Amino acid sequence: MAVLQMQRISIYGLKKHRKHILEFIQRRGVVEINDVLQEDSVFQQADMSAQKTQFEKNIVASGQALEVLNRYASEKKSLFASLEGRKEIDAAEYDAFAEESEKVLHIVLRINELSKDIADARGSIQKLETQIEALTPWVALDVPMRFKGTKATAAFIGTLAGDLNQAALEERLAELLPQTPVQVDVISSSREQTCVFLLCRKPDAANVEDALRTLGFARPAAPSKTPPAERVKTLEGRVAEQQKIMQAAEDEIKGYADRRESMKFMVDYLTMRQEKYEVIGRLMQSRRTFVLTGYIPARDADRLSKELEEKFDAAVELSIPSEDEDVPVLLQNNKFAEPVEGVLESFSLPGKHEIDPTSIMAIFYYFLFGMMLSDAAYGLLMVIGCGLALWKFKNMENGMRKSLRMFFFCGVSTTIWGFLFGGFFGDATAVISRTFFGKEIVLGPLWFEPIKEPMRMLMFSLLVGVIHLFVGLAMQFIQLWKQKKYKDALYDVIFWYMLLTGAIVFMLSSQMFVDIAQLGFILPPLAGNIAAAVAGIGAVGIVFTAGRESRNPAKRLLKGLYGLYNVTGYLSDILSYSRLLALGLATGVIATVINQMGSMGGGGVGGAILFIIVFILGHVLNIGINLLGAYVHTNRLQFVEFFGKFYEGGGRKFSPFGIHTKYYKIREEK
Repeated sequence: MAVLQMQRISIYGLKKHRKHILEFIQRRGVVEINDVLQEDSVFQQADMSAQKTQFEKNIVASGQALEVLNRYASEKKSLFASLEGRKEIDAAEYDAFAEESEKVLHIVLRINELSKDIADARGSIQKLETQIEALTPWVALDVPMRFKGTKATAAFIGTLAGDLNQAALEERLAELLPQTPVQVDVISSSREQTCVFLLCRKPDAANVEDALRTLGFARPAAPSKTPPAERVKTLEGRVAEQQKIMQAAEDEIKGYADRRESMKFMVDYLTMRQEKYEVIGRLMQSRRTFVLTGYIPARDADRLSKELEEKFDAAVELSIPSEDEDVPVLLQNNKFAEPVEGVLESFSLPGKHEIDPTSIMAIFYYFLFGMMLSDAAYGLLMVIGCGLALWKFKNMENGMRKSLRMFFFCGVSTTIWGFLFGGFFGDATAVISRTFFGKEIVLGPLWFEPIKEPMRMLMFSLLVGVIHLFVGLAMQFIQLWKQKKYKDALYDVIFWYMLLTGAIVFMLSSQMFVDIAQLGFILPPLAGNIAAAVAGIGAVGIVFTAGRESRNPAKRLLKGLYGLYNVTGYLSDILSYSRLLALGLATGVIATVINQMGSMGGGGVGGAILFIIVFILGHVLNIGINLLGAYVHTNRLQFVEFFGKFYEGGGRKFSPFGIHTKYYKIREEK
């Protein structure tokens, strides 16, 4: 349970060693670079925008090339690829790659060029197929679609709306042109249009065109110079050519499948160089030297300083940050508490003068999660699944490892609570033994069964809530004490302890409360009287100190009364822990219903098949829904009720200059 102490670090080095020093610091990943120095006549920042832009362009190109390669030569991945993590390589391999980076970049650009060729060919094919589709109704026409007639005749090639046969068309033309001979050929017809070829004497052309316009005649938008059938054959040949271009490009792309790992490395290599040049652009540099400033965890400061001085003859200065500096936050916890650091970070990291609550939070987190899920079988599944993944995949990413370890401990807690409450896939043992073996075997609770004793479970849940909130107040006391705010510790913590503890003890001496809560004991009246006096002293203390920052006596009293009113907030917070009862009962009740539904088929073969199907589907759904519910509500009890008593957060996460790669991890030493 610690926030690592930070030191300010300043590194002074020769410009000729800049590249190696920055790469060394990047691989160590323990220095956060910040800009505090100002430019002057000697030290100035270098403009690295052109280099960064080029790196960004090449990173995008490499990523696109990988996507193209994966599209045409898909990479075989295992079902658990997301758990395998990045591949580790030595720093020497990284250095060696610099020599072939230009070759790989050439391959990247070539793949992207081939992808563009494929896209262009695909677009051309689409256009050609559109033209072929437009010509298909005209393939029976044996003259070019631009044919206008001969010296003595006029030809009309076009479409009429609707589906018309030749007889109907001739009849309509005879009505419109009774004295004009017209030769009509219907080339094709469909529901939408009729394609026609008409021939008449040249002197009659104007009259025929007027009659056709009456019928809705329209000439083709892009008539072919050659007969349609010949034009279609030409277009199909062009389609075949474009398909050959596509196939050749695809084959060439597939031929680069053996360079996939090099292309992945290219992405990481360029990413690291981009980050390095971004840092270079922030350094203060003279003609021969440079200065780098930032923050480093105190535990790493001496070792890094020694290595820099020995390897690069650099000068390193370490100092304690001033009180007004925005120092980053880095947490350090043991393997038990470390997994919930991500949960804490999703709320906020500790601010100045705040302690790291991760260790205490972890205890309650696992405890509360297990109470809400509270089924031993579900817990064992979580333990086995997470445990196998953690054991099998040693190279797993740290974030994923923390998450799985957190759910492993949550599974352990769930298993323990499941046996305490007698839940193993609900009442599966009793239902299975009764239905299929004719003899009921009950897996009884080691403590009590919440479904049968809900009031007992409710009282226990509220007790857990009281303990959780009291620990939160204790954390506030520790923080105030460390800051030497002894009076604040008395006013804001001790008085509330007196009020709340006194009120609880007083209720436990009341027969009415004991009867409602169904408790098996009652405190003597003397204890109740003493508790009432203690609570009264705490209440008076709160009234006279909650508004202490105000100099006006009236305002101070009103603020004090308002502060005392916050006791209703404590009551609300304690009642919030009734969700432990609600979610615990939900898991058990739903599991029991699933078992009952599965057993409706009886004990035969058909009943066994039905039971297995319902059992698997039902419990998978139940564990999924209630695991999510337990996760969400455990977070809520931490963020709202627990943190509300002492924790504000506001810390800035430590973000070191390091290796932020996608595919590979660089290992400095074996």
